[in-house]
Amino acid sequence: MSTLRVTAELLTVHEHPNADALELAQVGLYRAVVAKGAYRSGDAAVYIPEQAVLPPDLIDELGLTGRLAGKDKDRVKAVRLRGELSQGIVCRPRALADVDLAAAAADGTDFAERLGITKWVPPVPTSMSGDVDPAPDLLPWGDVENIRRYPDVFAPGEPVVLTEKVHGTACLMTYHADDGRVLVSSKGFGAKGLALREDPRNLYWRAVRGHGVPAAAARLAARFGATRVGVFGEVYGAGVQDLAYGADGRGDTLGYAVFDVSVEVAGQVRRLDAEELHGVLDGELPLVPLLYAGPYDIAKVLELATGRETVSGRELHLREGVVIRPAAERYSPVVGGRAIAKAVSPAYLTRKGGTEFE
Repeated sequence: MSTLRVTAELLTVHEHPNADALELAQVGLYRAVVAKGAYRSGDAAVYIPEQAVLPPDLIDELGLTGRLAGKDKDRVKAVRLRGELSQGIVCRPRALADVDLAAAAADGTDFAERLGITKWVPPVPTSMSGDVDPAPDLLPWGDVENIRRYPDVFAPGEPVVLTEKVHGTACLMTYHADDGRVLVSSKGFGAKGLALREDPRNLYWRAVRGHGVPAAAARLAARFGATRVGVFGEVYGAGVQDLAYGADGRGDTLGYAVFDVSVEVAGQVRRLDAEELHGVLDGELPLVPLLYAGPYDIAKVLELATGRETVSGRELHLREGVVIRPAAERYSPVVGGRAIAKAVSPAYLTRKGGTEFE
């Protein structure tokens, strides 16, 4: 998931092609449906992104009572309004009436706390939970921002790699070369520095043991002379999320696909470059499908984010989206960290009966 920031933004306003009383306010590459005449291009307003949970008073103020997502009708979710995809909410809350929103946009001020807005945390099914222990030496995984919110993460023409974004649950595994110790965690527990105790009923441990991930990590450690190896994969299948890719979620058919690897060599941790990752793991472990390698083009990215999935090889259902990485790992000042982003399919965002377990 992306980080939650509620910021003031300068808008670009477009006509709504199917509604005389509505317009589209653009933030980055996101567009949110707004009332016609409420804003003009160049105006500053607050942008509340998807997956934000709003307090009751703000929901009432914005006239959204009963119209948001979730059991409490308080979560922002992408919707189609008169045929146009609307992602997030553009508004000027009364609580910020004394704020210079244009200046706040320039400063990047985050208003989430002031407005009482929090980030939605997906529920954790029993199969994905378990007893945990502190694990300060677990190699971490971070959030991946949406390219629509941060379109300047990559420069036009920069060599990039696009892989399919698999709708499962992220599994973090750290292998210690000195004693063969294995730490396994979920994204949520890993963010808290916790590892799951081994349990044959646990989804993540089943995937790690079933696909021989520790043995593959041991071979990577020997290859790179690494003291620690982090293998990050997506676990998928029936009962994991609503998109199963033909995997029934039992025994050897529990789906698993690696999307990233970290190695610690001489005390320094680095991520493997995209080409390096596919080179060393091809034939070792299942990998997320590689869809494109070439110059960065946002139109190409958005095109490949849609369509049918390639994980099963049978196009069983829609594609969640793509993950974009530079061909060579680098820092991005735009997101203040690793240069990596995702693009999500509009069809995926607006599908019925979707699950979002972390």
